[in-house]
Amino acid sequence: MVEITLLGGLVGGLIATVVMTVFMMTLGDDSPPPTALFWSKYVGSEGPESYMLQGMILHMFYGVGAGVVLATVLPAIGFGDVALVTALGAGLAYGVVLFIGAAGFWMNVVLALDPEPKDVGLFLFFHLVYGVILGGILGAGVV
Repeated sequence: MVEITLLGGLVGGLIATVVMTVFMMTLGDDSPPPTALFWSKYVGSEGPESYMLQGMILHMFYGVGAGVVLATVLPAIGFGDVALVTALGAGLAYGVVLFIGAAGFWMNVVLALDPEPKDVGLFLFFHLVYGVILGGILGAGVV
């Protein structure tokens, strides 16, 4: 059993986002990430291709922030000390929650996208990767 820490959430969120991004870049279709589209639509004046850097930085902030949120929520609901398997399960469930929020709210409402089923499946997979990595780092107590 290890104690869940905010530092673990911060580091875990960062590492999980980097790993998730590698999967996105490897398995994706080379299109700009939704965060670049967000930047293009609400901040910039050019197409999303012009905001790849801003989109990636925003994605990193989201990922790190989401790691801190999980590290805050788990102790608040009674999981301050967890075994690795429990943390992996919590991370996996959290990945599903993040996917639902990202696909249901961000993609459909904020960005008004209508993605193909294959893209939705990849989007879910990427968020599950994020959750498992985050949960593994929190559960391993590496920080």
